[in-house]
Amino acid sequence: MQRLQLLKDTFFGLDVAQQQLIIGCAVAAAVAGGILTYAMQRRSKMRTIPVGEGWWGEGEKPLLEDQKIYPFTVETSDEEIEDLHERIDKTRFTDPLEDSGFQYGFNSTYLKKVVSYWRNTFDWKKQVAMLNKYPHFKTKIEGLDVHFIHVRPLQRGDERALPLMLVHGWPGSFYEFYKILPLLTQNHNGFTFEVVIPSIPGYGFSEAPHKKGFNSLAAARIFLTLMERLGFSQFYLQGGDWGSLITTNMAQMRPDCVKGLHLNMCMSNRGFKVLLSIIIGPYLPFLVGFSQEDVRRLFPFFQKNVWQMLEESGYLHIQATKPDTAGRGLNDSPVGLAAYILEKFSSWTHMKNRDLEDGGLERKFSLDDLLTNVMIYWTTGSIISSMRFYKENFSSNPNNRIDAKTGIFVPTGLAAFPQEILHCPKSWAQIRYQNIVSYTFMPEGGHFPALEEPRLLANDVIQFAKAIENL
Repeated sequence: MQRLQLLKDTFFGLDVAQQQLIIGCAVAAAVAGGILTYAMQRRSKMRTIPVGEGWWGEGEKPLLEDQKIYPFTVETSDEEIEDLHERIDKTRFTDPLEDSGFQYGFNSTYLKKVVSYWRNTFDWKKQVAMLNKYPHFKTKIEGLDVHFIHVRPLQRGDERALPLMLVHGWPGSFYEFYKILPLLTQNHNGFTFEVVIPSIPGYGFSEAPHKKGFNSLAAARIFLTLMERLGFSQFYLQGGDWGSLITTNMAQMRPDCVKGLHLNMCMSNRGFKVLLSIIIGPYLPFLVGFSQEDVRRLFPFFQKNVWQMLEESGYLHIQATKPDTAGRGLNDSPVGLAAYILEKFSSWTHMKNRDLEDGGLERKFSLDDLLTNVMIYWTTGSIISSMRFYKENFSSNPNNRIDAKTGIFVPTGLAAFPQEILHCPKSWAQIRYQNIVSYTFMPEGGHFPALEEPRLLANDVIQFAKAIENL
């Protein structure tokens, strides 16, 4: 009764135009309800997508492929470092506009400070030793050398080790998870995690595809093969950015293998329900399944979800159309590469960072961490192949792909960080993810939570697994 009274008071508190808009939407909802229900029933029948097969190596596929797993060590040399320094020393800087902050991209005044630190203080050999503190491996899958880290915890007594794969996105790398690894592999009252962190093919130390068409479905299939090769019949998955889509595809292909899917970025299908909630949500949020926090994060909708995306998605259009053109310059200039990558670590951590001359980068990250991620791209020459992943995934309308038309039925946990690029309310996520076990409004953090807020993300993953395991 209280909700009905609130609904009545709210409705009659609106002006006439707003009342007419809501009445019109209600009529449209009644008409469209049957169609929508029928469509969702049809979609819900599709519970899996084909695993498929592929070959991404050079030349023709051989009759047999080496399936052994080999240890791998990150290495560097004096020659590699000298070449880097020579290129840095030849950098041509451009003065920024006055009072422009990061609004025009990476501010050149602050860039000079970052480059000076990189050239004179940053110790790549020390960072390489740090990278090698966890065991690295490579194995050949579908013609590609796939790099991954495999961390086995120290188990005590009857403590259970739950297999967990963490998948990064762009412009990140496996290194994003180095701060969260020790938190996940601790004892959590009877269980711990055995963690596998692969590099997406074309990123870092994973070989780049030699053929066109390598998208998230191909990456998902390769990572499923990797887990099978490691002897895991059931496991947990966690991802953000591209890792969110790849792990979602893995859950769609083999739901019998995925005990739980945890995401820190979630994209919803657009449709009538979403449109209706955008219109009604600011006025009657509970009517469309919104909380007050959803309203705060979503609205004003045009400013936060349309205009802001237009401002921040220029890179996406370049990489989804002509990645090789822009990539050539980045692959040849270490300073250009650093500016291109680190600008994302600024704005995607908090949009207000665009107003600061230093982009707020050192508020959440250390220069050593940021430059280590850049060096993984630089030393492997993988920026172009990483950018191509956008081209392959947007070569056709993503909404027409089979995975976009198939629900996800495995137990799912969502961690909604307040500074994520786009907010996805639980009611929107439920359109695709049919079994949401946990949905957490995180108190702080943005697009790179494993590096920015490792304890918050680790705790949410742990609580999610406890719910699944009934611990």
